[in-house]
Amino acid sequence: MREVADRAGVAMSSVSRVLSKHPDVSPAMRDRVLAAVDELGYEPDILAQSLRRKETRTIGFVVGDISNPLFAQIAMGAEGALRENGYSMLLTNSENDPRLDAGHVSLLRQRRVDGLLLSTASEDSPELFAALEGFEGPVVLIDRDLPKKLGASAVLSDHRSGMRDAIGHLLDLGHRRIGMIIGQPLRFSRERRIGLEEAYAQRGLDDTFIVLEGRLSPEHGRSATRELLAAPEPPTAIVTGGNQILLGALEEIHDRNLALGSELSLISCDTVSLTELHQPPIAVVRRDPREIGRRAGGLLLRHLTDSSAPPEEVTLPTEFVARASCGPPS
Repeated sequence: MREVADRAGVAMSSVSRVLSKHPDVSPAMRDRVLAAVDELGYEPDILAQSLRRKETRTIGFVVGDISNPLFAQIAMGAEGALRENGYSMLLTNSENDPRLDAGHVSLLRQRRVDGLLLSTASEDSPELFAALEGFEGPVVLIDRDLPKKLGASAVLSDHRSGMRDAIGHLLDLGHRRIGMIIGQPLRFSRERRIGLEEAYAQRGLDDTFIVLEGRLSPEHGRSATRELLAAPEPPTAIVTGGNQILLGALEEIHDRNLALGSELSLISCDTVSLTELHQPPIAVVRRDPREIGRRAGGLLLRHLTDSSAPPEEVTLPTEFVARASCGPPS
């Protein structure tokens, strides 16, 4: 910084004001300092600045499984909102292991991140709760339901209504035996199951559905689909609660040479390339993952600006999109 000040012919305090974007700097001085910075190739010491400001301008994002394309889109939305406001983002992947959730929170706390975005692999991990209790910055959950005592805000998706519309569509087509394949017992799985139950209840129908719970993986999708289709009275429609489950379900359906839309109806959750490019295209309950990330980043920024703001919960809509993978039962 001393060399920049000498090259520009100004005091070091003037260089500091220019680099920190202080409003009380004349255009001429700003131009002189920035020209000197370019000529010398000067790069500010971010660590030293962080120690002085007692903030790192960095946000930590704990993701349960980054191999899920949905999370890549959410991360892009969050990173964009944070970047526009001068923050960078550190992303960690828990590989659906709750123990890694807690370890990542502890690591990010040691790195002194200013806030946390959480879409964890578990909602009931004592180790995670203990790690969060030691974190002093704001926390925003993404589609997770953690104890209120943690004081976290949340951006949620209205899975229940979208799934209720999807199941209603199948019931109105004449289906009664519907199989649902969901992942581990996290908020989105619970809400999707409730949407299924509500659709039957609204029409005064008996609960002739079956729900198979497991992990958000192609392996679970395939084994659950095999179990459903091998039943004495197999379902005439299947709903997969995630694009990873969908992959396995389609493998089993294709091995059995079942024609979607005529011999078996299929609905999935969240739009990915496969659902649109598959023939026939697959009906989905969709949401806007980039908007989820953008809203989560914005909510975290609000808490960083106003530490006294109370926790806030934002719920974003889902929408059922009917496609040719659904038809009347054969």
